[in-house]
Amino acid sequence: MVTCITLRGFDIRKSYLDPTAQRDLVAALRGVLKAAPLFAPTTRFGKQMSVRMTSAGKYGWYSDARGYRYEPRHPDGPPWPPIPDEVLSIWRDTTGLARDPDCCLINYYGEGARMGLHQDRDEADFTYPVLSVSLGDDGLFRIGNETRGGKTESIWLESGDVVVMGGAARLTHHGVDRIRFGSSRLLPKGGRINLTCRVVD
Repeated sequence: MVTCITLRGFDIRKSYLDPTAQRDLVAALRGVLKAAPLFAPTTRFGKQMSVRMTSAGKYGWYSDARGYRYEPRHPDGPPWPPIPDEVLSIWRDTTGLARDPDCCLINYYGEGARMGLHQDRDEADFTYPVLSVSLGDDGLFRIGNETRGGKTESIWLESGDVVVMGGAARLTHHGVDRIRFGSSRLLPKGGRINLTCRVVD
């Protein structure tokens, strides 16, 4: 059963994907990872991120010494593979939009990986929401404010949970403090996959 929670404007849908849908989605992502292997980007300050990533769609999100941006090709050279239909179906159902996302960023959190508080603000139009899908191990999701600092709130996101960040929450800082490595059996080697879909243009 899907349980809907609103936390600081974030629309959190617990258990949106049942176990079968989760397995089907992981199977669909294997083709993406084969065409566009995971890589470990660096921040603009030269520090390697603990999260490995890749993308699907028209653009992929990228980070290095030049800064944070979208690129039309994987670092190895080829264009990003298409966004799987299973992902687009979630986007259309949860956002109600006719416009599909330009990018599906795929983040893999291994043991000890985290993502600091940040805003998703590299897109051209902030009226479009950001969709987040959790697969695998639980992740402690922290929600801050539009400006840095101040009180934050946290919630554990479990495999199959979906979050829609739109409206007033679109530019709210958020991040993942840690994962419960081994808390899910979905991924054979453990870890957490997070899909983040965005309209870029």
